[in-house]
Amino acid sequence: MKKVAIQGTIGSFHDIASHRFFHDEEIELICCDTFEDVFQEMKNDNNVIGAVAIENTIAGSLLHNYNLLRESGATIIGEHKLRISHSIMCLPDEDWDDITEVNSHPVALLQCRDFLNKHPKFKIVQTDDTAGSAEMIHRLNLKGHAAICSKFAAPLYGMKILQEGIETNKHNFTRFLFLSDPWKAEDLRNTREADKASIVFTLPHEEGSLSQVLSIFSFYKINLTKIQSLPIIGREWEYQFYIDVVFDDYLRFHQSVDAITPLTREFKILGEYKNGKQSI
Repeated sequence: MKKVAIQGTIGSFHDIASHRFFHDEEIELICCDTFEDVFQEMKNDNNVIGAVAIENTIAGSLLHNYNLLRESGATIIGEHKLRISHSIMCLPDEDWDDITEVNSHPVALLQCRDFLNKHPKFKIVQTDDTAGSAEMIHRLNLKGHAAICSKFAAPLYGMKILQEGIETNKHNFTRFLFLSDPWKAEDLRNTREADKASIVFTLPHEEGSLSQVLSIFSFYKINLTKIQSLPIIGREWEYQFYIDVVFDDYLRFHQSVDAITPLTREFKILGEYKNGKQSI
């Protein structure tokens, strides 16, 4: 059985993504309050796998998680892209007329903004977790409270779903990365099936330095699916670049890596893995 550390509680989207990624295996969830706690669990036990959201098609990249990933030294072993659909739920003996306050994670609240604008009487309160909001309402028997989270949390916490699919944009996906200790990575992934990689590097503050790197990837027919820059604290106007690439020839990918490495600083492959599935 694999131990997987997630941010959030049972019934959260991290929980759902983890079970989809390890769909044919039993997993033991370690529920954490913060992403920092997820990486700490991995540090405390090198058998623990971390599940970390890295980007959303609406909210964009979780920039802090890029830094946590780089600083941890963990290796990406895979990814999963999960369709995010929100439901509003309350205690089983309550209904719409009873609701005065809505609790959820700030990103979920943002993604349901149009729905919430149609209910101006609701007091909106941010919490640390979507499913955790449902758990709190159930545990404390909070009358007049509703939670916005996945519909899968409702039976777990004895809640009643008032409405499903309340997110504003139905094309709402979150990409989750699955991370491990580098020494354990080879046992958890098959690099022969790898067709995607995540890379981080810095560049000298010189004209054309980034375009040179991108030209080399283009020459080797390596497709960039994402490029994210983050400033380097304490080094003015210098940036780290996080790049995701997909390829159909593993050898050609490594030839491109050999070609760009001399042009970069602090170059590191964060993981080579199979392009993740998308599920609803």
